[in-house]
Amino acid sequence: MVVLHYTAMPSAIAARDWLCAPESQVSAHYVLARNGTCWQLVREDMRAWHAGLGAWGSVTEVNSRSIGIEIANTGAEPFPEPQMAALETLLAGILRRWRIPPERVIGHADLALGRKIDPGPKLDWARLARRGLAVRPRPATPGDFHADARRAGYHADPEHDSALLAAFRDRFRPGAEGPLDDTDRALMADLAARWPAA
Repeated sequence: MVVLHYTAMPSAIAARDWLCAPESQVSAHYVLARNGTCWQLVREDMRAWHAGLGAWGSVTEVNSRSIGIEIANTGAEPFPEPQMAALETLLAGILRRWRIPPERVIGHADLALGRKIDPGPKLDWARLARRGLAVRPRPATPGDFHADARRAGYHADPEHDSALLAAFRDRFRPGAEGPLDDTDRALMADLAARWPAA
């Protein structure tokens, strides 16, 4: 898999240096600066400590099965064009080298419901999907949101209902508010039907 994060730090260099510091006890394979500069911190075939506790589909130890990309962003700002272009280039290469399908590109929030919220609603997931680097569901017949979420890969339980809806909307319906509705159910039904998690 590939997991997308934001750094939640104002400086890409500070984020890079922190991820390289032993005392941080975290790491990532790549850091992307706002101007498109890309630093590789960990070889792709090595484990990086970027995902922490969490799961996606049958993968319960995500750090061992994923490549982590930290994108310099506070979470409250748009991702600038040079950075998005660099992300597209980087993702395309990773997916090709490792034969990763676009449905295995997820956000940190997707695998760590209630614990993480990145990369947040400002990342242009629709743009990545248009380029075949992520998925974008279309409305289908609304179904059971929670059952479909589990089929799609989310590890959701009643305790994390609000976190599930927030993570899903940040990625597929940025700006949507209010309680769970039929649009959410219709999109999740399509996600689960076309890209069920392994």
